[in-house]
Amino acid sequence: MPAPHGFDYTVQSDGVIRITHHGKPATTLRGGRAAEFLEEVDDDPQMVMARWTGAYKHGNERVARNHPRNRNARR
Repeated sequence: MPAPHGFDYTVQSDGVIRITHHGKPATTLRGGRAAEFLEEVDDDPQMVMARWTGAYKHGNERVARNHPRNRNARR
């Protein structure tokens, strides 16, 4: 699985954290969740932000694309 990239975060003066992906808003964290995020983000920032936003690949995208239910959805 390729490493996620394109994530960035800003901490506002009121403690709110805004996470963006390629410049577009992905999620906003407040209160306890924001503090928890800040403790965890030092390890691997891109992977942590991908996990907190839910915007990371699960490894089954190719299989799901080829499923009969999804074949007609592509255009």
